[in-house]
Amino acid sequence: MKTTWFKRWGWFYRPAGVPGFVIIAGALAFCANVLWAVDRKSHSVSDTLYGVYPFWVATFLLVDWLARSSSDESR
Repeated sequence: MKTTWFKRWGWFYRPAGVPGFVIIAGALAFCANVLWAVDRKSHSVSDTLYGVYPFWVATFLLVDWLARSSSDESR
């Protein structure tokens, strides 16, 4: 029997177990770290957004894929 890490919540997924919370916390920590690192060298808001975009999109896509494959409706 598989445990459910995420549950569907509208268009999004919310964590339903400890692994889900760990994944979300890790993704948020990574995104905050990227924002901090990119913002140090940026000269404007658009520089910051262009710098963080590839990292944030890849992270959110990975979290979405993990949530879809470990949710209760994937069975």
